[in-house]
Amino acid sequence: MTDYNNKNFILAIVLSMAIIFGWQYFYAGPIAEKAQKQAEVAQTTAPAAAAQPAAVPREQVLTNAPRVKIETPELQGSINLAGAQLDDLHLTQYRETIDPKSPTIVLLSPAGSPNAFFAEQGFVGATGTTAKLPDAKTVWSAPADSILGAGKPVTLTWDNGEGLFFTREISLNDHYVFTVSQTVQNNTSAAIAIIPYGRIQRQDTPQVAGWWVFFEGMLAFVGDKLQEVNYTDVQGAEQPTRVDSLGGWLGFTDKYWAATLIPDQTLSLSSSFQHQVQNNRDVYQVDYLAKDAIVVQPGAASVYKDQLFAGAKVVRTIEEIGEKYKIPRFDLMIDWGWFSPITKPMFYLLDFLNGLVGNFGIAILMATVLVKLAVFPLANKSYASMSKMKKLAPEMAKLKELHPDDRAKQQQGMMELYKREKVSPVSGCLPVVVQIPVFFSLYKVILTSIELRHAPFYGWVHDLSAADPTNLFNLFGLIPWTPPLFLALGIWPILMGVTMWIQMRLNPTPPDPIQASLFNWMPVMFTFMLGSFPVGLVIYWAWSNLLSIIQQSYIMKRHGTEIDLFGNIAESVPFLKKKPKVT
Repeated sequence: MTDYNNKNFILAIVLSMAIIFGWQYFYAGPIAEKAQKQAEVAQTTAPAAAAQPAAVPREQVLTNAPRVKIETPELQGSINLAGAQLDDLHLTQYRETIDPKSPTIVLLSPAGSPNAFFAEQGFVGATGTTAKLPDAKTVWSAPADSILGAGKPVTLTWDNGEGLFFTREISLNDHYVFTVSQTVQNNTSAAIAIIPYGRIQRQDTPQVAGWWVFFEGMLAFVGDKLQEVNYTDVQGAEQPTRVDSLGGWLGFTDKYWAATLIPDQTLSLSSSFQHQVQNNRDVYQVDYLAKDAIVVQPGAASVYKDQLFAGAKVVRTIEEIGEKYKIPRFDLMIDWGWFSPITKPMFYLLDFLNGLVGNFGIAILMATVLVKLAVFPLANKSYASMSKMKKLAPEMAKLKELHPDDRAKQQQGMMELYKREKVSPVSGCLPVVVQIPVFFSLYKVILTSIELRHAPFYGWVHDLSAADPTNLFNLFGLIPWTPPLFLALGIWPILMGVTMWIQMRLNPTPPDPIQASLFNWMPVMFTFMLGSFPVGLVIYWAWSNLLSIIQQSYIMKRHGTEIDLFGNIAESVPFLKKKPKVT
């Protein structure tokens, strides 16, 4: 019996020890190791901005370090082998002006040049790691005559001389997407812990258009939320703004262009937005740092792969990239605004129609017709109601004569007229109210979408996204003088104003004299207000007015309301009255 008890006791001890060691090995150990790694990372940050000298010319900076060329149908530039930085990039399909001989768009520029803008990816050591790692001053090696092209990657290498060998393969297989695959070969006798990072830096404050229509600045989707950080938001901040997330993307966006870091979407990250002043120059930086270190064992190698987007914000391209690399809400790179449920379909409609006719201006005219057809029943009802109201104008005038000093009785009499004739005084506003979101969505598309940048129409309109280049106040170019912005009054705004005036004259005159006066001056105010707007939007409005005039005139005639150019009832004008036939 004693032997039996001893066996049970020994077995209980063995099982208990197995449970304890198993729990320690499979559960507590990994948790502690992960906590240790995260603690190490928490004490580490991505490389910050280095002290910057006074800006020197861009071309001079480009000659200060060896480079690898970039040549594709869309991109041209070079990679700086000092730091393996992407800091020289031209967008060859886009130019600064509509002149085909104007310079191509410069997106990225090297550190130290005016308006420097560059990206860098790499590793920093976890706490306790003393191994020599590549940094912004490390000069990488590349095969002679290497050129990065579409489907032609380049491989950069660097040996730290202490048993670590680094390889960086950079490829361009998609529009504006640089895939960077970093390999670390550990030929030492000890494991090393390294942490992936990426950063994009801008030196000098970019010139922001100042439009409330779209956002320019630091942009990211991290922490399951779109982060829009203005340059002024980080100026003077004592500490960087930090956001934790799983995957995501972050970078800088301009109106039409962007440069964005796309880390491994399975990594837990700490992202930051910061500003410093170096030698009287503003330096802005967005960066990310992985929360978990990569441990490279002796004799082994580890690979980390991420992407960098640097290019034009073409809608289809952005959508394809987001879908291919499973990037959360990468479509938010394009600022569709509050009316996005209308704005995006409006863009797709214009893009589809442009594909049919080959001209965005014609596409706008066609889209206007489709919008008019969509609200046709509502507009018919509205115009019929306004026709009845116009017929009631003489009776309303009599009410004012009967009660010249009693506004209450005038209003009461008008309400009785409306009720008797089954007319709604607000019915004329319904088509306008329906089209307001359409107007703003089209405005957003024309002003924001790169597809409409420098898109020509016909005649003197060579850019639908810019204001009408003609101007009444310099006799449409005959006088060598550029009028100020508030005097922008081109041919298309004038046509818009004329059509608006005619359309409003078709409507009943408001009984209140002040309202009537405002009603009469409104076309003039809108003509000057829209003079500086994108001409594509003005073309839409003028064409929409013309279609409304045709539709409204037809409906009013159907209801027996004879009209002239000024929108008056013909019989109410003495010299326009029909003379009776003499028998």
